[in-house]
Amino acid sequence: MRSLNFSRKLRVLVADDEKIIADTLKLILSGAGYDVAIAYDGIEALKKAEEWVPDLFLSDVFMPGLSGIDAATEICKRLPDCKVLLISGQATLHELRREIQAKCHRFDVLSKPMHPLELLSRIKEME
Repeated sequence: MRSLNFSRKLRVLVADDEKIIADTLKLILSGAGYDVAIAYDGIEALKKAEEWVPDLFLSDVFMPGLSGIDAATEICKRLPDCKVLLISGQATLHELRREIQAKCHRFDVLSKPMHPLELLSRIKEME
């Protein structure tokens, strides 16, 4: 397991196909002291993850092309120390959690919209 280097900021890769959400998440996380990169779809997230090597992948679940679940799975295969937090605006979070667990993943899902302090608190727990 890669230990966090406290001389640098924690790197968070944000993926959401809704640009305003991705950009807002970047503002929130950057303001809290994180180093943030954005991808607007799952395929772009995979490319950025390989180049940028994030500590945390924060992604919307439902995106065209490659879902957040599938992107997270691939990122974790390539970067096993990368942690994952998924977000979804869908009302069926319970079903999503079951689907994720059925695929043997330990990704948690938060509902959006969420209060920025709730998001920051959850990320802090994952550090």
